[in-house]
Amino acid sequence: MTTLKQNTLKAALYNKQIQLGLWCGLSSSYSTEIVAGSGYDWLTLDMEHSPNDMHTVLTQLQMLGGYNLEPAVRLVKFDKDLVKQYLDMGVRTLILPNVESASQAQEIVSSTRYPHRGIRGVAGQQRANRWGRVANYAQTADEQLCVLVQIESADGVKHFDSIISVEGVDGAFIGPNDMAASLGFLGQQHHPEVQKAIQSLPAIAAKYGKSIGILAASEADAQRYIEWGYKMVGLGSDQGLLAKASDTLLSNCRQFVGGLSGR
Repeated sequence: MTTLKQNTLKAALYNKQIQLGLWCGLSSSYSTEIVAGSGYDWLTLDMEHSPNDMHTVLTQLQMLGGYNLEPAVRLVKFDKDLVKQYLDMGVRTLILPNVESASQAQEIVSSTRYPHRGIRGVAGQQRANRWGRVANYAQTADEQLCVLVQIESADGVKHFDSIISVEGVDGAFIGPNDMAASLGFLGQQHHPEVQKAIQSLPAIAAKYGKSIGILAASEADAQRYIEWGYKMVGLGSDQGLLAKASDTLLSNCRQFVGGLSGR
């Protein structure tokens, strides 16, 4: 009998364990495999701000099956048909952008559950159930699904208590840049008002036995957010790592090359 492995990220979040990860937007199974080997607890394949599509996500999921981590996928938007496709494709941790109300959160959860608990379409054979080899998949599928709503606006912060309390929402993920813009501080995620909002959210989630995550812009940010109670912390992105390393290497070498010019 084929069984599904545990969603380690979901289990860790409910057990209040810190999980460190990375945002992946290079849209390549090759580059994602490189960072997977570092030992992150989770990797998010981003579809909102990258050229990732269904096929690039699929190849990355297939590759990541060989690593001891949990892949997450952030969809470009909430759409019940998109949710159905990606769940059938084997995505177990979904991040849905810009959730601003409990009713939105309830719609999202419904799209991940089979009838009569939800509206997810039923396919007899698909990658998620190993083409029919997982016994009772339809009855147990949501046990290993992790539904994360993204909070990245003033309204999301205002209604966070009612959003995070929705049954079936397993946690939230905070978007500091969009939140700053929504609060009137575009490009200023470290503005005191933005940081005050960010600091207030973990305790609200904890009331419902849930944990939340955030993307940190620096190691100092990561440490501060962990101290504030964040359990799922993104340490930047593959794009950022490549850009920073490339810039630093070239800058360092230009310094000694400049000193030798004209010799």
